[in-house]
Amino acid sequence: MKDPRIQKLAENLVGYSVNVQPGENVLVEMIGNERDLIKAVVEEVGKAGGNAFVQLTDRTVLRSMLKYATRESLQTWAEIDLNRMKQMDCYIGIRAGENVNDLADVPEENMKLYNSLYSHPVHSEQRVKHTKWVVLRYPNASMAQLANTSTEAFEDFYFEVCNLDYAKMDRAQDALADLMKKTDKVRIAGPGTDLSFSIKGIGGEKCSGQKNIPDGEVYTAPVRDSVNGTISYNAASIYNGVTFENVKFTFENGKIVEATSNDTARLNEILDSDEGARYIGEFAIGFNPYILHPMKDILFDEKIAGSLHFTPGQAYDVTDNGNRSSIHWDLVLIQRPDYGGGEIYFDDILIRKDGIFVIPELEGLNPENLK
Repeated sequence: MKDPRIQKLAENLVGYSVNVQPGENVLVEMIGNERDLIKAVVEEVGKAGGNAFVQLTDRTVLRSMLKYATRESLQTWAEIDLNRMKQMDCYIGIRAGENVNDLADVPEENMKLYNSLYSHPVHSEQRVKHTKWVVLRYPNASMAQLANTSTEAFEDFYFEVCNLDYAKMDRAQDALADLMKKTDKVRIAGPGTDLSFSIKGIGGEKCSGQKNIPDGEVYTAPVRDSVNGTISYNAASIYNGVTFENVKFTFENGKIVEATSNDTARLNEILDSDEGARYIGEFAIGFNPYILHPMKDILFDEKIAGSLHFTPGQAYDVTDNGNRSSIHWDLVLIQRPDYGGGEIYFDDILIRKDGIFVIPELEGLNPENLK
């Protein structure tokens, strides 16, 4: 029997997240082996009058391709997929890999080439800028293990999070987006963290189910050279198949001048990918009421209630601070009391303490008001 929660999710992806219109081309890409959601999405695209095109990729095969990739093969691969992406109006990306570390032994140089020659032109430049897109994970045993729960319990959690009333969340985000647009100085404080920067003139963008599922953040970017101080992230992060923990950055005039973690050498290799990798491209505040703990999956972790992420690398066009990079690495700091607490100040006014918004106009984003 088909799980009705899958059909509801497909309806939300097609009808709300990318809002497929008659005649539009929709690329549905699955990295993994899940079929039920793919079929449901294709059906919903058809009902909306759109044209569905499907790409199925096995992550272990992707590993082999990357392990032996050359500059020439990556350029050809990118040319082929870029041409296809240019013909798409919408993109729905579903990730359901069995092992989050499948790419861990791909040579670092190959991953850098893949990010710069393939991911950057195909996804960062074309898909992100020129299609209506949404990206999501799909629950499986591997994700349940990362979340330290049973597969069945994780599936219940997943559908509760992903089928949230995102239209209601969207309305509640207006006040924070408006406040970001009016703010100059930001200060973030907490254990191992004292960071200051400006967001003047950058703007603020809502994320309420149109780009990511699950969702729940409002983002901006710091003025590129304005960041000073130190930030200590407390959520582990996987980048190119490698787990990084206890990441700590020190900034001087926007640039990361010191970076440490459980693998400091590899961390600095990533930050040396290009000039923009040591500058920040995004600052975002997360508040999904159902996501409370990190599970080394950034689509979930960056939305954790009471969190923020401060992202080295490429800036988004809509909140552009001029930073350009082949990477965009969302690293998460959770400020709820069970993770050490912390504060966010906008123009010297405390707006969030220990993960809870404390000014009246933002209280609609607190957990009890979003569930």
